[in-house]
Amino acid sequence: MTRLTSCPDAESVAARAAAHVLRELAHARELRGAAHLALSGGGTPELAYRLMAADAQELDGTEIWFADERCVEPEDPQSNYRLAAETLLRPAGIPTARVHRMAGELGPARGAERYEEELRERFSLPAEGVPVLDVIVLGIGPDGHVASLFPGSETLAADERALCLGVEDSPKPPPERITLSLGVLRAARGCLLLATGASKADAIAAMLGERSRHVPASLLRRERLTVILDDAAGSLRSGPS
Repeated sequence: MTRLTSCPDAESVAARAAAHVLRELAHARELRGAAHLALSGGGTPELAYRLMAADAQELDGTEIWFADERCVEPEDPQSNYRLAAETLLRPAGIPTARVHRMAGELGPARGAERYEEELRERFSLPAEGVPVLDVIVLGIGPDGHVASLFPGSETLAADERALCLGVEDSPKPPPERITLSLGVLRAARGCLLLATGASKADAIAAMLGERSRHVPASLLRRERLTVILDDAAGSLRSGPS
């Protein structure tokens, strides 16, 4: 069952999210000696990243990955990497050797291929293996998309063994993106989905309803999903499922 926490405001969501991520990373390091965290862009997780950076020592031994990226240069204002670098990576002093950036500037096809190669090499994966990330931080769009997996898109039908996919027709600009596959999101030990604001209420209600390719967030593994939202984003839900 999905674990769902409702908070009064966005600041409370960020504080809960930061505490959850750091707790899960500490647990991963205790069990396996290392932790793997994947980040998303967007305004909702930004404050959580800033709070996590304030506890930089809690990120020791953590490797940073990305759930998706726009096909822009890394210093472009639209870059998810740039957001993470400014709010978390640089303030926390995370060494570049532990940061695995999606090379959006290579374009969707080559960028996805390069990232898949990096995942396979770092996790020593066999040809059909899938990496198991400890925590993937996700936002949710008003249309129910997560990462750059959009409603009804061909990426949702990709083979479960696909790790990283190029997107050339995103309904949100820019159209070219790179995203982790649904298979990687579903394989993670935990996904943390954050939502704030009334504009996300319909998407949250749909996500908690029947599973559908029209609502990509509904396809996440619910027994491994934690949702933290504010009262406005949760105003239409009937309860976790």
